[in-house]
Amino acid sequence: MAYLAPTEFVTKMIDAGESKIFMSTRDTLIRAFMAGAILALAAAFAVTINVQTGQPLAGAVLFPVGFCLLYLMGFDLLTGVFTLAPLALIDKRPGVTIGGVLRNWGLVFLGNFAGALTVAVMMAITFTFAFTTEPNAVGKAIGHIGEGRTVGYAAHGAGGMLTLFVRGVLCNWMVSTGVVAAMMSTSLSGKVIGMWMPIMLFFYMGFEHSVVNMFLFPSGLMLEGNFSIGDYLLWNEIPTVLGNLVGGLAFVGLTLYSTHVRTGAKRKAEAAKPTLVAAE
Repeated sequence: MAYLAPTEFVTKMIDAGESKIFMSTRDTLIRAFMAGAILALAAAFAVTINVQTGQPLAGAVLFPVGFCLLYLMGFDLLTGVFTLAPLALIDKRPGVTIGGVLRNWGLVFLGNFAGALTVAVMMAITFTFAFTTEPNAVGKAIGHIGEGRTVGYAAHGAGGMLTLFVRGVLCNWMVSTGVVAAMMSTSLSGKVIGMWMPIMLFFYMGFEHSVVNMFLFPSGLMLEGNFSIGDYLLWNEIPTVLGNLVGGLAFVGLTLYSTHVRTGAKRKAEAAKPTLVAAE
């Protein structure tokens, strides 16, 4: 599992951010759509495991399979571009602008949402026999997740909103660490192991991931969840997106960049000459 030094993989992070900013609209949307869809399938897979085994750890251990697959196929999540794209701007890469960064974020958001929503509809159909019966056990569990993580936060007012935001920060701290960990290795096994650990952690801890939620909450609305679209946007998606932005950029992108690319001034050794003591 060949390992790259921090200065090498942080340079790869900047290069990746630059390439995403200059990617065509078509390619950006396709890659974002597929990333949202695959991550949604992984979320449905994990909830199914939790319901059938009664062991949340089992779902968390296996959920990263979706993240690993979408990353290895070169697809893009909003959480990843939150961390990578700004680095090309901060590094003053030619032609990179704030507008280019925002364009990339906007397109990836739309693509992720479309992909996650597509899978949400398809899974709702499978959970209800095309909406002809009540949701099965997994469908009901998804509906309850939507309630707990919208109106559940709202019940705590400002404290709930702060908790939601902080869980979004913690989530992308881990998810972006997974993105970076994949760049630390040049082997397939090294990349997968590097990604698996932080993604498992975020899922088991119940942190808030904006793209996973693009699947869970629309699904919940279709599966008899007792909350509204307004609840979803105000008491989950918007604060989660903001938390994900802060977590990925502040705790992963900027910290690595500031210490491995723009390093602090090195301490200069004093050119102290040995003192010669004249013999008397």
